Amino acid sequence: MALLGTERRPGSPEALLDAAAVQTVRRRAGLRPAAAAALPAPAPADPRPQPPEPARRRLAQLLAGRTGAGSGGGRRGATPDLTELLPQWLAAAGRHGYRAPDALVPALLDAARARSDLRAQALALAGPRGVWLARLNQDWRFALRGGAGGGILPDPEDRAGVERLWQEGLFAERVALLGAVRAHEAASAIRLLSSTWATERAEDRLMFLDSLRVGLSEGDEPFLEAALGDRSRNVRATAAELLSALPGSALAARMAGRALACVGPEGVVPPAECDAGMLRDGVVERPPAGRGERSWWLGQLVEAAPLSCWRERFGGLDAAAIVALPIADGESWAEELHAAWCRAAVRQRDPQWSKALLGSASAPTATAPGTASLAERAKLLGVLPEGERAEWVAQFVRAHGLSEAFQLLGVCVVPWAGALGRAVVDALDAAREAGSYPWSFSGVMGLAERCLDPAEAGRLERLAAEGGGAGAAEAGAAGYWGEAFQRLAATLRLRAAMLTELGAAA
Repeated sequence: MALLGTERRPGSPEALLDAAAVQTVRRRAGLRPAAAAALPAPAPADPRPQPPEPARRRLAQLLAGRTGAGSGGGRRGATPDLTELLPQWLAAAGRHGYRAPDALVPALLDAARARSDLRAQALALAGPRGVWLARLNQDWRFALRGGAGGGILPDPEDRAGVERLWQEGLFAERVALLGAVRAHEAASAIRLLSSTWATERAEDRLMFLDSLRVGLSEGDEPFLEAALGDRSRNVRATAAELLSALPGSALAARMAGRALACVGPEGVVPPAECDAGMLRDGVVERPPAGRGERSWWLGQLVEAAPLSCWRERFGGLDAAAIVALPIADGESWAEELHAAWCRAAVRQRDPQWSKALLGSASAPTATAPGTASLAERAKLLGVLPEGERAEWVAQFVRAHGLSEAFQLLGVCVVPWAGALGRAVVDALDAAREAGSYPWSFSGVMGLAERCLDPAEAGRLERLAAEGGGAGAAEAGAAGYWGEAFQRLAATLRLRAAMLTELGAAA
């Protein structure tokens, strides 16, 4: 553009460009340097050790999302998906007390930003240096309100340090501090929370209250009872839920009185109204669309009543016998009552009632005594001891296969060892024999990669050989199964190596 018209003016185009270059240099040379911005304070120290070198290399590989040589295209093939192993690596590193390698903290924060399921473990591993970096990059600001805070917390005995962080810390740091103080002395945590409760934002009050679920005890009752009068409806509802999980609380006694007046051997008579006392104790007045008011109120009363109150009401019967009783007023009330008992068993962490409501794992799901809902059954399973939980799900898989087992498997402790692991592999083999394709079980296959005991790798390799092996997909379902079993076996062996690397001496 600058050379337009130069043919009608004296001088050459080259001379014009030379003059422009001289002027540019003169202008730049005359600029005065701006004042240098203050450097940020150095990152705080993190006294935890870094993982051993092989484990650091593995973390870099997982964060890069590489699946190994030869993978590509839309089909997974027989190569493990390393990105799905990242949560297990982070969990194992946390158990060893490691911190993130310095050079990988940015990549770890990026991964946590992209995957919310990684955030708690990733931020704990990143530690105070992760929080330091998050203050300098808007993309990582989530780290300042979520997770464990990543900071080095003061000793709970250091009252001045605790008070200072509680008054001045970031929200995530305050949540972590409250948990640490509560683990040290529950009463001190309640005093700390009470000191600023009236000035906290409603959403923060709710999250602080939610943190009291860990270590909940009768000593929390006065604080929770006072929270029933909170100006936030969500806070009131959470306080009522926590109080109902304390069978000896005054709220639990009030709810028991209301529930016992509605339910007994003679039948079910739901409440006629939702009075002021019920509202204060957390009963939600307006039902969701499609629900009747009286059944809605009844369910809330029963789920908040202590399960222990029903034994005397039904003449000394145990949970299994009570659940099996016919309901005089029809099937609809039975369904409502059993659903409320399921919620109560989960809330009160009662294994006896949970087993009664689950019933037999081998029975048809539609005949379950408490609920046929797999989501509700998964919650009930979470109350049982680990061994009983795994055995129940193993029986369910043997009786019903894998098509309905995904949610139930998700609550079992990893690794799936013993009977549960064998039942899952047996069911996969049965699906292959039946002519199904592995992608029909993609959810369970993904869980198996993360949860099966690596001891099952040898058997899976034998099944892979029977299925035709990778590259034989043209042979039909058997070839695809061979490929899937190869990938599953390779993933299990990789998991075993990964845990060995983390356990190696640094």
